[in-house]
Amino acid sequence: MISHKSISHFPFPFCLLLLLLFVLPLPPTSATPPTSSFYRDTQQLLSFKSSLPTPTLLPNWLPNQNPCSFSGISCKATRVSSIDLSSFSLATNLTVVSTFLMTLDSLESLSLNSASLSGSISLHFPPRTKCSPHLTSLDLAHNSLSGPLSDVPDFAAACSALTFLNLSSNSLVLPTTPSSSAFPLRTLQVLDLSYNKITGPNVVRWILSDGCGDLQRLVLKGNKISGEMSVVSTCSKLEHLDLSSNNFSISLPSFGDCSALDHLDISGNKFSGDIGRAISSCKQLSFLNLSMNHFDGPIPAMPTNSLKFLSLGGNRFQGIIPVSLMDSCAELVELDLSANSLSGSVPDALSSCSSLESLDISANNFSGELPVEILMKLTNLKAVSLSFNQFFGPLPNSLSKLATLESLDLSSNNLSGSIPAGLCGDPSNSWKELYLQNNLFTGTVPPSLSNCSQLVSLDLSFNYLKGTIPSSLGSLSKLRDLNIWLNQLSGEIPQELMYLGSLQNLILDFNDLTGSIPIGLSNCTNLNWISLANNKLSGEVPGWIGKLPKLAILKLSNNSFFGSIPPELVNFVASKTYVYIKNDGSKECHGAGNLLEFAGIRAELLNRISTRNPCNFTRVYRGSLQPTFNHNGSMIFLDLSHNSLSGSIPKEIGSMYYLYILNLGHNNISGSIPQELGKMTSLNILDLSSNSLAGTIPPALSGLTLLTDIDLSNNLLSGIIPQSGQFETFPAYRYANNSGLCGYPLASCEGALGPNATAHQKSHRRVASLARNVAMGLLISLFCILGLFIVAIETKKRRKKKELALDVHIDSLNQSGTANGWKLTGAREALSINLATFEKPLQKLTFADLLEATNGFHDNSLIGKGGFGDVYKAQLKDGSVVAIKKLIHISGQGDREFTAEMETIGKIKHRNLVPLLGYCKVGEERLLVYEYMKYGSLDDVLHEPKKAGIKLNWAARRKIAIGDEHRISPGKQAGGRDRQEADFSRELYWKKEERSCPNFVSLLFTS
Repeated sequence: MISHKSISHFPFPFCLLLLLLFVLPLPPTSATPPTSSFYRDTQQLLSFKSSLPTPTLLPNWLPNQNPCSFSGISCKATRVSSIDLSSFSLATNLTVVSTFLMTLDSLESLSLNSASLSGSISLHFPPRTKCSPHLTSLDLAHNSLSGPLSDVPDFAAACSALTFLNLSSNSLVLPTTPSSSAFPLRTLQVLDLSYNKITGPNVVRWILSDGCGDLQRLVLKGNKISGEMSVVSTCSKLEHLDLSSNNFSISLPSFGDCSALDHLDISGNKFSGDIGRAISSCKQLSFLNLSMNHFDGPIPAMPTNSLKFLSLGGNRFQGIIPVSLMDSCAELVELDLSANSLSGSVPDALSSCSSLESLDISANNFSGELPVEILMKLTNLKAVSLSFNQFFGPLPNSLSKLATLESLDLSSNNLSGSIPAGLCGDPSNSWKELYLQNNLFTGTVPPSLSNCSQLVSLDLSFNYLKGTIPSSLGSLSKLRDLNIWLNQLSGEIPQELMYLGSLQNLILDFNDLTGSIPIGLSNCTNLNWISLANNKLSGEVPGWIGKLPKLAILKLSNNSFFGSIPPELVNFVASKTYVYIKNDGSKECHGAGNLLEFAGIRAELLNRISTRNPCNFTRVYRGSLQPTFNHNGSMIFLDLSHNSLSGSIPKEIGSMYYLYILNLGHNNISGSIPQELGKMTSLNILDLSSNSLAGTIPPALSGLTLLTDIDLSNNLLSGIIPQSGQFETFPAYRYANNSGLCGYPLASCEGALGPNATAHQKSHRRVASLARNVAMGLLISLFCILGLFIVAIETKKRRKKKELALDVHIDSLNQSGTANGWKLTGAREALSINLATFEKPLQKLTFADLLEATNGFHDNSLIGKGGFGDVYKAQLKDGSVVAIKKLIHISGQGDREFTAEMETIGKIKHRNLVPLLGYCKVGEERLLVYEYMKYGSLDDVLHEPKKAGIKLNWAARRKIAIGDEHRISPGKQAGGRDRQEADFSRELYWKKEERSCPNFVSLLFTS
């Protein structure tokens, strides 16, 4: 025992240490040596890491460390219970995951969302191992997993405790025979298969074929599923059903006992039918999205007053907004009735929807004055869209009292008057978006708009506003979009816009702005879109524009800019979703067209915007650019047309390989077309017209395979038009007024010289060419003289044979008809006729059409044989019938003689002659096309009435005899040929058909 005295002799540090031994708690039990299961968890995690192609991806997963401190790992009582490696680029397959992670004994949750997984979804576990019996949640969404949907139940079978399974945004497909086996859901409560590649009918019925079990949430959106889905009515525990964006086109079935259903989304299909009947039992619904379907009629009553979200947009509902809808909106937060055919005024009862935060009734036929009084009673309102309706009248000052409002869209109505100065008068105003475009507003842009200090987007386009752009707008530090195009604004662009550091889009086209582009805009480094076209701006195009790091769209056309094109313009980087709208080339419209941001406006509604736009919107291009972060540019639209720019085209522009549209037309640009433009592989439209460009068209431009429009007209270009790539597809007027250009589609070239030939070389070649032409002319003359002797000898021999061969056709001509002709469609056809003698051209008919109509001149189509050829019945594509005589080859008759004979026949007119519709010469074949007479030949009608299907009395026979006499005589005089009655009796009466073909000349006679 230690006495008090002895203790007092101990030094103080020793006493303090002794005290700490009593005060401090003992180490926790976790400090004891780890269990074997602890080591097993660590080893499995490290094995998983080592199996990855990039083991350094998880840097703090280290040996001899507590796994509970690893990234993405959570533990319970020292055991790994949860793993979340979402957005880690693991770049592995599901087999590795199932081997090392899903077999962790105590694992409850595994999330590998967006983890770059690939391979099959088939589960494979190592021998003597199995899925964790505690695993309840598995998230494998947003990967590249593939395989049939029939493998999905394996997850539920292998992991018996699984209640949550998310396989959305992968590449799963429907098995070949989905009905061959059931789809056991077992313990699953949540199944998400959205955004896969599941296509086909009755998928819902198959998934629920083994019953609904405990299923509470089923998400199948974003596939191509169709067919039956009434089986969901048996899922009494179902709370969330999402079938949106599929291919259902059935009448909406009843959801039966849907007392638990809280969320129903069937948008983006083609459902129709009775909504009220289908959801009448769904009393717990809080979310209902029926948008973008084919529902029609009046808006039905809702089954519950607990709805918080209701979307009926994009259907075919008609009539007014029913008061019954307002009876169930006490808790409604969002109401969307857009894009229907609703009409009338906004009902006062809407003010009872006191919880409403978002109201969208755009794209309907509502009329009257703005329902401001109703909106003011909705004290929680944040977003209102009344666009694309027929509201009229002025903007009331009371709009400023909508203090909670963040977005107001009144565009595309008939609102008029001035924009109130007090619109932004309330200091508590929180407006972020103000859209007033496409109305009838007059007056000036009120400077007080700067009081709406939270504004992000301001659009006043398509109005009649005058005056200047207020410099006070420069104080809107959060402004991202400033659109005031197509008004009557004047003055200069204010320098104060330099303070808009967040500005991305500056669109001021179609005004009367003057002065130069303010240098202050160089401070707006977030600018993505600058469009100042169709103004009266002047000065040089500033080079600092090329230093704006995010600029993608630059349109400066139809101004008075001068000077050269700055090479700095190639320095662009950006990405933007856009709409390109090309004009129709009218006098009021210059340049390549207009460009609008595609901000969710449906394409068919773009025409509604064009009411006061002088340019017709005729072409719409949509797309999303691929961003590239370098200094060689992803600018998509460069339009400097209709200015006074001079100098040459900078070769640096060829580096803009993401450019879609380049328009430098109607300037004073000189020099040659840089061959570097051939590097602009994304180019769709190239307009260099009406300049002073010289030299040749660079062959490198043939590599622009995406080119859909080019205009090089009105320059000083020379040489051969490239005969490859897209150049042959453009019409001649795209190259017009270039005196030195030749080659298709212009006149052919004769000894065209390359661009590097000297004057001496060109002179020498001209002399050589002249000598060749003279020698060739003499040689041809000798051959012609020799040929004349041969022709003279053979003429008499051929004459009689030709006359006999053509007698049958001269007999069939109708002297009283009106001559008509088919247009010669082959540009190089040698058998031309005088088209001036024919008044009514037929449609085009090809030789291939004749082959198809006669089944290759098969015996089944043969209806007669004659001394000069066989006759075939031919039914054309439009159902009409003609008869085709395939002449026996007449030796010695050339193309010129055959053409001359047919032209002679074509000019014979008589009402009693059967019309020759056309003729065709293909190789050695000669085809004559006649009207088809359903009663057969005259011989059949007179002597075989049963065959002809018509019986003639004596009076009719007498008229035919008289008519025969009348038709034979003029035929002799006009045709200069002897005719035989036997020839006439063999002719068929044929029905007229209007067609023509390459290498096909047709003569049509109407009785």
